[in-house]
Amino acid sequence: MTDVTTLDVRTIAPRDRHPKIFNTFNGLAPGASFLLVNDHDPKPLYYQFQVELGGSFQWEYLESGPEVWKVRIGKTS
Repeated sequence: MTDVTTLDVRTIAPRDRHPKIFNTFNGLAPGASFLLVNDHDPKPLYYQFQVELGGSFQWEYLESGPEVWKVRIGKTS
């Protein structure tokens, strides 16, 4: 199993979170993923991914609150 990058955005200013997340995603190799850790359900981010990336990503909730959300976000091959 390969090491997965963890991006904990809880300490990042809200306005800077989505750009940081997209930069992390864009740096992934096809088939790779990272773990997003957030303080709320990142559903709006999911919709932004759908609009901007279509079917080129995978989204899997690993933890769903109430205080911490963890989502594995992957780049499809």
